[in-house]
Amino acid sequence: MTAADRALAVRRESLARRLAGSSSAVWRMDGVLLVAVAALCVIGTLLVWSSTRTWAPGATGLVKKHVLNVAIGAALCSTAAMVDHRWLRAYAPVVYLVTMLGLILVITPVGSTVNGSHSWILLGGGFAVQPSEFAKVGLVLLPAMLMAQPAEGTDRPRGLDVFFVLVATGIAVGLVMLQPDLGTAMVLGVIAAGAMMIAGVRKRWIAVLALLVAAGGVAVWFLDLLEPYQVARFTAFLRPSTDPRGVGYNSTQALNAIGSGEVFGKGLFGGGQTTGRFVPEQHTDFIFTVVGEEFGFVGSVTVVTLLSVVLLRGVRIAWQCEDRFGSLVAGTIVCWLAFQTFVNIGMTVGIMPITGLPLPFVSYGGTATFANLVAIGLLQAIHIRERQH
Repeated sequence: MTAADRALAVRRESLARRLAGSSSAVWRMDGVLLVAVAALCVIGTLLVWSSTRTWAPGATGLVKKHVLNVAIGAALCSTAAMVDHRWLRAYAPVVYLVTMLGLILVITPVGSTVNGSHSWILLGGGFAVQPSEFAKVGLVLLPAMLMAQPAEGTDRPRGLDVFFVLVATGIAVGLVMLQPDLGTAMVLGVIAAGAMMIAGVRKRWIAVLALLVAAGGVAVWFLDLLEPYQVARFTAFLRPSTDPRGVGYNSTQALNAIGSGEVFGKGLFGGGQTTGRFVPEQHTDFIFTVVGEEFGFVGSVTVVTLLSVVLLRGVRIAWQCEDRFGSLVAGTIVCWLAFQTFVNIGMTVGIMPITGLPLPFVSYGGTATFANLVAIGLLQAIHIRERQH
């Protein structure tokens, strides 16, 4: 055998090992988590179709784009699942800095305003990127990296590392509030708080974070950083019945749509509120109202159950992970998805203010879908590597 033949044989053997590793990794994925997320994506696609078919370009324009987004998100999820999460620990600062660069670009002339929020970068062809969604991933990885190594002789992270987490969070939240995007800023704050509590930081650090959040809220209010429509949303939450055709319109119509579905709903495409577009942004922020109207109480419980399965599997992965970095990443992702789910469903039933947060895996969206499925890919990556041991 010549040297060239030996080199070719080595390359073939290396490729075969990689393919075998990838194949075995697929079989080591958390199947329950995978099925639950896939079911939510399918339900979301049907709901987007139902809520946009009467007005979207070509009747199926948005649902086709949504299917494409889900497909791209699935590819990103698979890629993230194949990456060793321990390798990501070294590159967490790079991921964070890249996502912060995206937030900086948004507030330059490169950024564009959509629905009152200057949070987008237009790519052409009807596509756009919302960097604040990827910032969630960056803020999941960096605190996990910083607090993965406990102080000597303790199981708590070092005070200096916690301080850096607060600084990193402050930068991210500050850049998002310049857009302004209050909902995403809240999610970033919850991600940081969740990471700190999971890491077991001392209570005084949690108090410092709470004070910073409170001070930031006061500054935002008194410096008039919020847009008028954002102030109106909080007014509607506090007193939705005072102006049902004005600031309370969204909340009132959302409750009407959900209540009209009763137990079994009116059937897919059968919702009068959905067909008539009485609820604004029904394919994004208020997609849960389509669930309530067309699938009723039973459908609503099904969607909530599937989301709960995703969260519980995430908790299980975090609990079983022996690697501190992996456990922090998994636990923080659960905090992110749980908070966003609670706020989205809560605002449709009137127990939370309207903040513009989409329902994970269900609402129409490009960058949000990508970020959510990347998060699932990270959970799968942690699960796969733990099963190897």
